Amino acid sequence: MANVTFSSPAMPRDVTVYAVAGNRGTLLALARANKIPIPFDCQDGECGSCLVEIRHLTPGVKYGIALTEEEKERLRQLGKISKEEIMNAEVNDMPPRYRLACQCFVRNEDIFVTFEGDATVPSKGPSLSIAAAVYKGGVDIKTLDDFLSYAVKVEDDAARHFENLADEMERCGNSDVAGLFRQLGRYSRLHLEEAKAKCTKYDAVLTLPPNSAWPDNTSPEKTTLWAGDPSLSRLGALKVALQGERRGFEFYYAVAGTAKDPKIQAVAKEFVGEEREHVETLKRWIEREEAALRAVPV
Repeated sequence: MANVTFSSPAMPRDVTVYAVAGNRGTLLALARANKIPIPFDCQDGECGSCLVEIRHLTPGVKYGIALTEEEKERLRQLGKISKEEIMNAEVNDMPPRYRLACQCFVRNEDIFVTFEGDATVPSKGPSLSIAAAVYKGGVDIKTLDDFLSYAVKVEDDAARHFENLADEMERCGNSDVAGLFRQLGRYSRLHLEEAKAKCTKYDAVLTLPPNSAWPDNTSPEKTTLWAGDPSLSRLGALKVALQGERRGFEFYYAVAGTAKDPKIQAVAKEFVGEEREHVETLKRWIEREEAALRAVPV
């Protein structure tokens, strides 16, 4: 058995729970099972909202770990891991001071876990990723109408982008990937209709922002592809699409975490939940594509 004590300004008092050694559950799973309000969103090491600080309490015991590349990169972006800690983790399997609760597995040792924020989005800026901060930067959102206008622009740009890519792939003879991009375009159109439905729900007056409102004149969900590529595989196309969907998630996430208007925060959180589902859908598609490729005889 291991004693795990949670402490946070979001809790009226510290809470100690007992974890069964060898359970292999994550720290976030343990927290959720015991109604500990650690902030979380993606649960995949991407968003960084479940950042925690861990103190090891068992004398002489500090179990080895293996940091994933996603966790190392996110901790690096958040400024919560040093080069020395990365080296110590890679060479000696020693855990750093800060972890992502969704990536940290409970071991047979007593630990003291501290965190900040509410149960939906972090209350402090550092919990937002660098990418999210970039997409928030230069985007002046003061009203709910502004936010919904940006949301419609994001989804409309994504749909047009995938449709154009489908045409480009057809022209260069890559009909398989062209069909995939047309499918992604249709899904983006559905997302656009969802955004427009919210505009109707909240009686929003839309003023679509120009491309110049975004960093590099590019809205978040557009991919880095602009022309046909006869060698691009379905798997490669899906991975590129996933990058765009994650940027869209991070844009909405940044707005939800930094907007001063409670109405904007609330509606942005709705988009965060929907975008998280879109990301998970693409990840499942990628897993199926990879499984199909592994099943093909060499």
